[in-house]
Amino acid sequence: MRKSKVLALALTAGLGFGAAVAAPAVAAPSAPQAGANHGTASCQLNSAQPGVKHVIYLQFDNVHFTRDNPNVPSDLEQMPHLLNFLTSNGVLDDNHHTPLIAHTGDDILTSLTGLYGSDHGQPVANSYRYYNPDGTTNSASTFAYWTDGVADSSVPTPSDSSYTMVTQNGKNTPAPWVPYTRAGCDVGAVSAANTILENTTVDINKVFGANSPQAAEAKANPAKAQADYVGIGVHCAKDSKLCAGAGSAASPDLLPDEPGGYHGYQALFGAKSVNPAITGGSAVVNSTSGQPITDPKGNPGFPGFDSMSAANTLGYVAQMQESGVPVTFAYISDAHDNHSAPYNAFGPGEAGYVAQLKTYDQAFASFFSRLSKDGINSHNTEFVVTSDENDHFVGGAPSPANCDGVHVPCTYQQVGEINANASGLLATQQGVTTKYGIHADSAPNFYLNGDPAQNAPVTRSFEQAWSKVTAVNPITGKTDVINNYEADQTEMKLLHMVTGDPKRTPTFTSFANPNYYVYAGAANCNSACVALGPDYAWNHGDFSTDINTTWLGLVGPGVKHLGVTHKVWSDHTDMRPTMLTLTGLRDDYRSDGVVLTPFLTASALPRSLRGDRGAYAALAAVYKQLDAGVGQFAAATLVLSNEGVSSTSAGDAVYQADEAKLAALGTARDALAAQIAGVLDGMAFGHDRAATADNRKAGLLVQQADRLIAQAQKAAA
Repeated sequence: MRKSKVLALALTAGLGFGAAVAAPAVAAPSAPQAGANHGTASCQLNSAQPGVKHVIYLQFDNVHFTRDNPNVPSDLEQMPHLLNFLTSNGVLDDNHHTPLIAHTGDDILTSLTGLYGSDHGQPVANSYRYYNPDGTTNSASTFAYWTDGVADSSVPTPSDSSYTMVTQNGKNTPAPWVPYTRAGCDVGAVSAANTILENTTVDINKVFGANSPQAAEAKANPAKAQADYVGIGVHCAKDSKLCAGAGSAASPDLLPDEPGGYHGYQALFGAKSVNPAITGGSAVVNSTSGQPITDPKGNPGFPGFDSMSAANTLGYVAQMQESGVPVTFAYISDAHDNHSAPYNAFGPGEAGYVAQLKTYDQAFASFFSRLSKDGINSHNTEFVVTSDENDHFVGGAPSPANCDGVHVPCTYQQVGEINANASGLLATQQGVTTKYGIHADSAPNFYLNGDPAQNAPVTRSFEQAWSKVTAVNPITGKTDVINNYEADQTEMKLLHMVTGDPKRTPTFTSFANPNYYVYAGAANCNSACVALGPDYAWNHGDFSTDINTTWLGLVGPGVKHLGVTHKVWSDHTDMRPTMLTLTGLRDDYRSDGVVLTPFLTASALPRSLRGDRGAYAALAAVYKQLDAGVGQFAAATLVLSNEGVSSTSAGDAVYQADEAKLAALGTARDALAAQIAGVLDGMAFGHDRAATADNRKAGLLVQQADRLIAQAQKAAA
């Protein structure tokens, strides 16, 4: 979820979390005809498939295809208009996976860029910590505009000068809208992480200037400024009528580190400039239910990230598409939390949860009907729909036991993640009071003060102590070991969790029992160190099959009609190269993903792939298991890491031996993965035309990868 579990983090991020849409004093206009007086005449999405005119990318926050209770229909089953659209017109891959850690920020940014967190800068999300010169750490938000530095509003100038979105060489991560705007297409952004302004402090000053009217509004009325400037945007092509129109409030779209340069482009930042541009002059955009979209005070514009329901998000997407913005990236908030005060979490089949899913289904019914009337459909539009992670439900058994939610509502006596105070438990159970900072989570990241080496005595004693900490589960009454896996920096590198900014690298990461949310409180248990937290019941972040396995839907020209399939193992990095292949475009960098060729027709593939389709698919499949953060190689090395990091053998011999194995495996994996990635990229996008493979060469690489994965599994066993 985008909503922080710690109020201080929400304030640091400058985010607002609105309630349901309020009725404004301004009426919204009817939708214009698609493309009327707007857009760009030069937008070319695919010369090989000239029928492709639109791209609609939607990413849910924690919406499930699989059932959390076998009796209760899943989220997508309760949204039949969306589910049927995907399965009848394309493919739904239910063998799709997250990166690590599995969080909204990391997952969305990985999907948008095709890069793992190590390469886009945010593997620890939705906030992270960074080291100060004195060895302490501060918290910063993942959610910041694309070109922002470290987003820590608790200090005037963060001691870490890196970009929030930082590459391995310290540059700003390439922006996801660039191939489209270079192709002459305007790109709309609806609450999609970091592609729009995320706060009313740093972002407004950065884009508009510290002495601008927008900055003055932000100081005088932050809520109004959020509605006006946060969460909504359009990145324009050079010949865009939207950004060049009369009365346009366009600002320079600056990407100083973009590969190949990015000059002379403009963007509309915020609903105050976007709404009139896409409605013919009105300040208001309607939801799919016809209600004006406003903040809780009735201000037209962005209602807050937590209020981006399906109706609100799809209303904006439809309005943009109808107004000639042919490419849209959008985020839809989760349906399993009560977003109105008093805030609380729902269990599967609970009445409020079912009611919210019904409104989501109605929103998609209206959305598809509206687009169809505008001539925007599966014959000319690439639809890409996914969910970030698949949250793990924490709660007791429902009542009655046979409830299905739809006909018989479920109720729960116990709902809520189990909050565990790491400081209190370490002090009372292990006698450890070492000072540290923590990114609180079900996959907590520990930053020991002073940034000690991973083999330093203080680090090793802390890791050993944490591996032993237990808690009495308030739901089951059983005693649980809280940690499932410990990953030190050697293993985090293998999991793509070490960025180009060393100041934000944790000392180690614990992938905890997914029922637990680990935080740092007082170094005692005078107040309960373990307690049920009813406000949040859907945990994520962890290395856990139910969390790391989600779904991906593809519909449009060039997509096979396969319905639901489990045959292809994919992850979030694969969405980007697959989208670009379908639209005939390419990035100026090599992504970490592959083109999902088993889902695409032969005509959708570049000529370089059509003859060697089988070789590419076989090599891509083994590459994912070798390189993905939750693939077979990573799963094996994480077991090995936990064995070594948690060991207490004489002279720390087990740890040292396992570290040597991990280092050797990592060196071999990185070299082989880079070789395979170069071949795959050369075949699909031609960045290195010499890096291609026939069936024989691909077969040899597959064998090498299989052997290395088996070697890791043997070491773990």
